[in-house]
Amino acid sequence: MDRIDHLGIFVRIADCGSFTQAAEQLNLPRATLSVALQQLETRLGARLLHRTTRRVSLTQDGQALLERARTLIADMAELERQFRPSAGSLSGRLRVDLPSRIARRLVAPALPAFLAEHPALQLDLGSSDRTIDLVQEGVDCALRIGTLAPSSLVARPLGQLALINCASPDYLARHGTPAQPQDLDHHWAVDYVPPASNRPAPWEWLAQGKTSTRKVPSRVSANNAETYIACALAGLGLIQIPAYDVAHLIADGRLVAVMPDAQPAPMPVHLVYPHRRHLSRRLQTFVHWMEALLHPHLLSPM
Repeated sequence: MDRIDHLGIFVRIADCGSFTQAAEQLNLPRATLSVALQQLETRLGARLLHRTTRRVSLTQDGQALLERARTLIADMAELERQFRPSAGSLSGRLRVDLPSRIARRLVAPALPAFLAEHPALQLDLGSSDRTIDLVQEGVDCALRIGTLAPSSLVARPLGQLALINCASPDYLARHGTPAQPQDLDHHWAVDYVPPASNRPAPWEWLAQGKTSTRKVPSRVSANNAETYIACALAGLGLIQIPAYDVAHLIADGRLVAVMPDAQPAPMPVHLVYPHRRHLSRRLQTFVHWMEALLHPHLLSPM
């Protein structure tokens, strides 16, 4: 057996929680599985499973190895299929991380059609507004909004998200409609605090090619997009938000766009993935699908 075979046996034992069931599924003697696992643990210098007479469970090291092992096995299968004359349909597992609003509003509704085209593909969809460590968490790719911090990740620019200023009709009825940034001294904003920071993002606008900022009074802050928009709908203040994200709310009159001549600079959008990992066919397919899905909502890259 080679190392990939050993990893495959480890994954099957972990999934079954039993040497006996794993041996039956693999059609191998139970003793063969025990020897393979011992060789894998010796090579890694780590104990991977807790063994009892009835059940096996993952150790902390085993848990850390499991998803990486799944990825290596799937990537090897993908690599072998690339050199077969009749490459089959996409299969294996993809782990993807997306901003929560894009995951909920754009990606999840479109997934049934994508998975119908690739029924053997499995997708682990993570959605949050924090910046994750792709390598540490075993994620194949992530969608990043905003300026990227320096890293070893490969970044694929997709375009830019236009941002707008808006507030609820109730808020504007009570406080008036600002016409220019100077008017903001007499208004309230809902502060947005990025998950990686303890500081509220400043109110920004683009003027003559340069970004200007202003401190706007605030009584409430939010650290995720869902709550941020909900606070605006509740009449708690002005917000700055990607235009696609509130287009339906503006169309039905629940939010109103203001100060069209003092909007923030567009935010760059990238797909990022680890440099060390080849771009598998299943990942290439997903990346191209994401590009097509997001295209109607993006400005061209600068």
